[in-house]
Amino acid sequence: MSLVTGVNKIFEHQGKEYHLQAEDLGSDIAAFEARVYDGGSVLWLKRIPYADLEAKGLPKAERNQALRTQMEKTILTVQAAITKGKIG
Repeated sequence: MSLVTGVNKIFEHQGKEYHLQAEDLGSDIAAFEARVYDGGSVLWLKRIPYADLEAKGLPKAERNQALRTQMEKTILTVQAAITKGKIG
């Protein structure tokens, strides 16, 4: 099983600090989880599959970079959702 280092970010919005996290669940599952924590409690969670990325058969370094990019983009999307009031 191959794992990519997750993405963690503290995002401040309207006086609150949210911990945004994306964590790879491994190539066997071919998914990662994006989570939003508020004060240590999970406020929002979504599992995002990446079987399409695995199916491309990329070399490991390219696959890992593509997955990391996908996780970072997801965190930016979650941040936007918090700003728009859709999460939180």
